[in-house]
Amino acid sequence: MDSKYSLVDPSGILSPSMLVFRELVDRNLRKMIAIAGNVNRLRPHCKTHKMPAVTKIELAMGITKHKCATLAEAEMLADCGVKDIFLAYNLVGPNIDRAVKFLQKYTDVKFAVTADDSAMITALSAAVSAAGKSIRVMLDIDPGLHRTGVLPGPRAEGLYQQIVSSPGIEPGGFHLYDGHNHQTNLEERTAAVMAGWNGAAQLRDDFVGRGWPVPRIVCGGTGSFPVFAKLQDPAVELAPGTCVFHDSGYGTSFPDMDFEPAVVMLTRVISRPTPDRLTCDLGNKAVASDPPRGQRVVFPDLPGAEQVLHNEEHIVLQTPLAENYKPGDVLLAIPRHVCPTSALYKQAYVVEGGKVVDMWDVTARDRFLTI
Repeated sequence: MDSKYSLVDPSGILSPSMLVFRELVDRNLRKMIAIAGNVNRLRPHCKTHKMPAVTKIELAMGITKHKCATLAEAEMLADCGVKDIFLAYNLVGPNIDRAVKFLQKYTDVKFAVTADDSAMITALSAAVSAAGKSIRVMLDIDPGLHRTGVLPGPRAEGLYQQIVSSPGIEPGGFHLYDGHNHQTNLEERTAAVMAGWNGAAQLRDDFVGRGWPVPRIVCGGTGSFPVFAKLQDPAVELAPGTCVFHDSGYGTSFPDMDFEPAVVMLTRVISRPTPDRLTCDLGNKAVASDPPRGQRVVFPDLPGAEQVLHNEEHIVLQTPLAENYKPGDVLLAIPRHVCPTSALYKQAYVVEGGKVVDMWDVTARDRFLTI
């Protein structure tokens, strides 16, 4: 195993478990700031880590603006002292009332949400106004992902005009998330990212010309982050997420990005069912199962191992190196998709200098905290 993942004594670490290597987290955050050029341009997404400890590290580095995807994540951020929070989610149903409760509890937080529907804006405006509060709303622009948002055009114009004129609502700008841009080739990715940006920038210029404020455009995710970082537009806010921990999936998809996996899973061999097979206690309840079966984790010490079975509590590996292992032996695995992996653990072991030095709570893995 790479020396950066060395463990002096793993005997007391439960398996399966998540290990966070503190030095690599710090390195990734410093790299993120360097790419951005200025901490004031950053609005990192907490969905990857969901941890107060990581949030506080970011705050100590001067990162004051943060992005999230759930109200629980927003509450976690606010409890850590974050004063500028963007919930990149369209609020419907009871979540509108929860947003009002958030505004009432955290009166010193600048709070923003997204919207892409007229009825949604009307309901939010009514609820916030009735409480005597105000909320920023960002128009969700669809750059081609077709998950949420609206394309630049007449519908976008009508929605933003409604945002500008609705009581209790402050126009917050645009949200531009292009999670479909996974081109491995940087030139191809850059071209695709810029196509989405150009449409949003043109729309922004049109709105500003009408006297509608568009103070910010929260741009992209981890893969498009370096592309957006090269833009000099003062409205750009950069919203990488995964790079704080990184993972094997992004490492493969974006080889141009100089981040290192800071999270690994510790697992143990629990059986040797055949001479060329190992069974470990890293089932699909312990690592994200959204990547294809057989590609959910990478075992650096078992290159070429075939993941022949992956069940709730077990992963079975077929490899000629199986003969080197016995039940009880430790293996480390890098998740392909770290964001949903972190949500599977209540706590993570923190490793520094090869030793476990702390436990970090994964507080925002829950959808509900107090609000």
